[in-house]
Amino acid sequence: MSLTMVAPSSRVLYYALLSRILLLSLIATWRFLFRPYDTSASLNPPCLSTSYQSQPSDQILWPRVASAIESSVVWDGVYFVRIAECGYEYEQTYAFLPLLPISMSLLSRSVFAPLVPLIGYRAVLALSGYILNNIAFVLATLYLYRLSNLIFKDSAAALRASLLFCLNPASIFYSSLYTESLYALFSIGGLYHLLSGSSTLAMLMFALSGSARSNGAVNAGYICFMALMQAIGAFFQKKRPLLAVGVLLAGFLRSAFIFAPFLLFQAYAYLNICRSGNREPRPWCQAKVPLLYGFIQGQYWGVGFLRYFQIKQLPNFLLASPTISLALGSIIFYTRLLRDNFLPSSLLEVKSKERKRSYDSVTTSDDMASSKGVSMLRQRSERASGESEPTTQISNQKKESDPNVILFLPFILHLAFMTFTAFFVMHVQVSTRFLSASPPMYWFGSHVLASQNSSYRRWGYLIMVYFVMYILLGSLLFSNFYPFT
Repeated sequence: MSLTMVAPSSRVLYYALLSRILLLSLIATWRFLFRPYDTSASLNPPCLSTSYQSQPSDQILWPRVASAIESSVVWDGVYFVRIAECGYEYEQTYAFLPLLPISMSLLSRSVFAPLVPLIGYRAVLALSGYILNNIAFVLATLYLYRLSNLIFKDSAAALRASLLFCLNPASIFYSSLYTESLYALFSIGGLYHLLSGSSTLAMLMFALSGSARSNGAVNAGYICFMALMQAIGAFFQKKRPLLAVGVLLAGFLRSAFIFAPFLLFQAYAYLNICRSGNREPRPWCQAKVPLLYGFIQGQYWGVGFLRYFQIKQLPNFLLASPTISLALGSIIFYTRLLRDNFLPSSLLEVKSKERKRSYDSVTTSDDMASSKGVSMLRQRSERASGESEPTTQISNQKKESDPNVILFLPFILHLAFMTFTAFFVMHVQVSTRFLSASPPMYWFGSHVLASQNSSYRRWGYLIMVYFVMYILLGSLLFSNFYPFT
């Protein structure tokens, strides 16, 4: 049977699985052909706590397999395996949130426990993380397809966006012992359930994303946006102010729940380090708001506003420039789309024909019934436009069938915040993976690839080349312990 005859969701699953198989094959090939730059990954000193006992190497039945797995653990993966094995031993290890190491520990003590006598506990921990992250990536891809199809009502556009995600330049991190896969799964999955009307399930998934990465807590902004839209509908359309207050209160409580895992982890670190009595007081313990995470990022990694703006870091800015450019392009495109839909048409007549054509392939969809405030905003936009002739290609179709463009607003605000943080505050090269779970980047890439404008399509091909080149480069450098984002 031809692949084009298969259901789009099945094709997404096929592409996701194939991308992981190809990536893991690339990693194995590079590891076979080249010697790692740093061979210290397999070193494993005993845990500081006596409650954690390392397994003697002479008790392992398959030592070569164990050595191969352990030597594949590089960069931040070393921290995650160590935390899963020995707990949080040092101050700087609290920069790594607990969801991944806890999951690795639970899997190694349950599902994969029979493998411990064969390859050892540390290798089983690593193997658990690899399997978990690759499964999480596949599920995240399926969620991205469902989310994209929900918004655009176009399976072809959703399929293109999902394929781009399978080839995203940070792919190596989604199949390694990093938190990108879990974060993407719970962030994108939470977005899908939120826009499908399952606010409670979305809240739980967003909270889990905040247990994987600190920026997962920012997903609370989506909850706030939907609460605000519903409150507007309750107040203006239903004339029920008490209902509007209740909706806003529920949104606030859900947002607090999403922040809770991160804040509880900071409290756990405070009790372990500042109140244990076994260590000298640390400077951050005396702060008015004793937040360890910010202290670690500045003290150990040099993270801070404009601290990375140095001449010697210019190569890293160049390394990050494609991702930053793609993010900015996505922000500009959807910002213009929002403006063109909510400004009176008389203010839009100065637009060029080229810009009209750039919007021509944007997919249309019905309004989502779950957002009462959205319909009111669109009615206001139509009234503001009056009966004048629309001037953009989007307006060639009826307003009732236009995409629910107001839903792009929280996505763009979120991406703009993340891009600003990556460029001005963080190590800028990390933006390649920091922004990799942002759906608008893949929606924009999908639009460019399908554009009728030849110059736009050339940009789409360039995006594809960039994605593939970074996969090849990342699988070579990262897996052999060379610096890569």
